[in-house]
Amino acid sequence: MKMSKTLIALAALAFACLFAGTLAEDALPDGSYAPDDFTFSGGTGRVEITCPEVAVTDGTAVATIVFSSPNYTTLTLDGVTYESERSEDASSFRIPAPLNRAFEIAAVTTAMSRPREIAYTLFIRLDAAGEERLPGLRYESSMALDYAECFSVDYYAGGYQLVSVDDGARYLAVPEDMPVPEGLDPSILVLQKPLDRIYLAATSAMALVNRLGALDDVRFSSQRAEDWSVLSAAEAMNEGRVLYAGKYSEPDYELLLREGCDIAVENTMLLHAPKVRELLGLLGIPVFIDRSSYEPHPLGRTEWIRLYGALLDREAEAEAFFDEKKAAVETLAEIPSSGKTVAFFYINTDGAAVIRGADDYIVRMIELGGGVYAFAGMEGQDRGHASVAVTMEDFYAAAMQADYLIYNAAIDRTIGSLEDLAARSPLLAALPAVKEGRVFSTGEDLYQATDMVTDLIGDVYRMLEGQEEGMAFLKKLN
Repeated sequence: MKMSKTLIALAALAFACLFAGTLAEDALPDGSYAPDDFTFSGGTGRVEITCPEVAVTDGTAVATIVFSSPNYTTLTLDGVTYESERSEDASSFRIPAPLNRAFEIAAVTTAMSRPREIAYTLFIRLDAAGEERLPGLRYESSMALDYAECFSVDYYAGGYQLVSVDDGARYLAVPEDMPVPEGLDPSILVLQKPLDRIYLAATSAMALVNRLGALDDVRFSSQRAEDWSVLSAAEAMNEGRVLYAGKYSEPDYELLLREGCDIAVENTMLLHAPKVRELLGLLGIPVFIDRSSYEPHPLGRTEWIRLYGALLDREAEAEAFFDEKKAAVETLAEIPSSGKTVAFFYINTDGAAVIRGADDYIVRMIELGGGVYAFAGMEGQDRGHASVAVTMEDFYAAAMQADYLIYNAAIDRTIGSLEDLAARSPLLAALPAVKEGRVFSTGEDLYQATDMVTDLIGDVYRMLEGQEEGMAFLKKLN
């Protein structure tokens, strides 16, 4: 029996609501709204476009679109042309714009020798219009995180995953053979699965990827084989399964293109090389920034394995590994405070002492191991940074009271003895902990061994208890 046209229309409407949600602006009360975000692309880059207001009347959203030039005369959207209101330095349009999805316009400018039509893509994000921000996709659930604060993962029907990082970056992981949703916010970077030809420049991620059994998904490395403490990574490079593709600031673009790199996983050092990030994007290689080192709890850093498990379709392996580490650390959390102070630092090439920020995960591990961070009360610590450079005078004043010193040899590898330490600064030789031999150094693999970094908690406990055997990262300096 054939369905009536009415039933067909109702069925189509139900299907659309199931997978795309309702129109966001329908639920908005009348009033004026400031967009939560606005982005645009297109044009020559000489003109800025802004959206200062969205006005809602009787369920219709009208956006004010402003060009930073008085030469724009008309704007066309969905076949309808709108006239501008021009001032001495701007052209403004009021258009019934879609919300929370990208849309295309064509604007005519008279700034050239003759009128020219220029295409732009706009995106107006208005959170008040509803939670749905991915047009055409139905939200299902979010990853329930235990300790991590610097990322989130939302799951959408069809296997799509939206990864959000605390620096504002968002990434949409698109399943193999599935389309990229139309109208997607241009600021969302698309990661097309499978991600199996990775350029891994965030060295801290290698141990986690290896624990997932996903080393075969890494095709390129920013480290040479001899620089890896992750033995499986060094072996893969020696066998040619992973290729050296240049350091993060000077990647081998030709190699990455020729071999079909599908994602560059970088750490925040890339922020100091913006041209590299821009060029990788122009070459069609999406850049993912790992911010695990900014997690305030050590288990938060370890929990990034769950993010990589999601991106590499190995979530079961990620869950099993994280649960194991979580149980071990939560047992260590029962260690009572010894009251003994611990200074964790290194001396940089400028002669300044570099300590950990008050909210850093290493500080938390010292506390979980029963220690008290020696620099906890120091003024001027920037809580937004993992490391903080301080003068030797300020360092000396706090370190004089420290019961134990831990030198960060993962950064400065020149320290192998108390004599080496004293040679870095005369002030260090005068510290009681140095005179009495209560000085330890970390192993060089501290930052690469992300899969076992929480073992540093046990090392701190053993150090404070006078037990030097069985340490994973710490070694006493003699």
